[in-house]
Amino acid sequence: MIGYWFLVVLVSAVVSLLVGCSTPRMEFVRVAPDNKGFILSSSKKPFVPWGHNYAVNEPEESGKMNWRRISRDFDDFRKMRANVARIHLQVPYYMDGPDKPNHRALAELSQLLKLAEQKGVRLDVTGLASYHIRHRASWYDALPDKERWAAQACFWEAVSGTCAKSPAVFCYDLMNEPVAGGKRQDGWYAGRMGDYEFVQRLSLDQGDRSQSEIAKEWTHIMVSAIHKHDQVHLITIGMLPAWGPAPQVLGPELDFIAIHIYPNPGKVSEALKNLRQFDVGKPIVVEETFPLSCGVSDERDFLLRSRGIAAGWIGQYPNETPEQLLALERSGRITIGQAAYLSWIQLFREVGPQMLRASESVK
Repeated sequence: MIGYWFLVVLVSAVVSLLVGCSTPRMEFVRVAPDNKGFILSSSKKPFVPWGHNYAVNEPEESGKMNWRRISRDFDDFRKMRANVARIHLQVPYYMDGPDKPNHRALAELSQLLKLAEQKGVRLDVTGLASYHIRHRASWYDALPDKERWAAQACFWEAVSGTCAKSPAVFCYDLMNEPVAGGKRQDGWYAGRMGDYEFVQRLSLDQGDRSQSEIAKEWTHIMVSAIHKHDQVHLITIGMLPAWGPAPQVLGPELDFIAIHIYPNPGKVSEALKNLRQFDVGKPIVVEETFPLSCGVSDERDFLLRSRGIAAGWIGQYPNETPEQLLALERSGRITIGQAAYLSWIQLFREVGPQMLRASESVK
């Protein structure tokens, strides 16, 4: 126990040295009265989520958090007017067992919240991730449905208990791209990209339950777990168009709708149609978007035309800094993937002023 508290104090001291002077204290984010966007709790100013998915908050191979790197990246966020970082908390790192949260990981999360607050970056805290195929917890994947749900609720109780008082939290995302049901032989995961799988099934024992019944029950349990400690921060789920639970099913439990859309080449109107289908009378945030298969022109068109439908947008942040990507481009050593990230960062900076005008709408 003494070692644990020594770690907390040490990490706090290191972060304080790296951060230096703090910015004015943040306000909490609320849903606007018209249910179309967001406002800040005290000033009532509009808040437009505009940022990136960010994976560097995970420990390095050494098992240590790279606080200097995170501090630098958050500075880059603010330079490009980004105000949200979507982080992905991995079950194998945050849970040592079905009812055993990892206190070291929670202490690091607490320090990350302090750093984000001091840097002026809010966090979209996405949980229950188990993306890394090689790093999964065997105890977690061996659990039957109900026991797995109980472990997931324990995760969210621990995380929300850590985050409850921090204005640096924009929202909790209960799970990235869940699918309600599946068969035991299917396994818990899908959506493979390289060494990662980004889709997770909620149940492998569907029985006579419908997909909607499973999704509604699971969501209610997770929301209730968070509300034991935190009834202030917003809650959502990252959804895919035409795959997974429908927004009409989950909407009543959520504060806003989060959708992941990567426009196809020449099909921006189709992407906008998909986006409109997620309108259930609550704010919509495009929680993932990027010129993954389309070009920059189509991505720009999608972003600008989605104003008035969506109330926020979150892209993808590269492993390299924007300056490093530019240096690679000048030297002719940039890869195709790195070039895509550089084009996104350049687009993000270009259209940022327009996207951050909450009242502006393009029909």
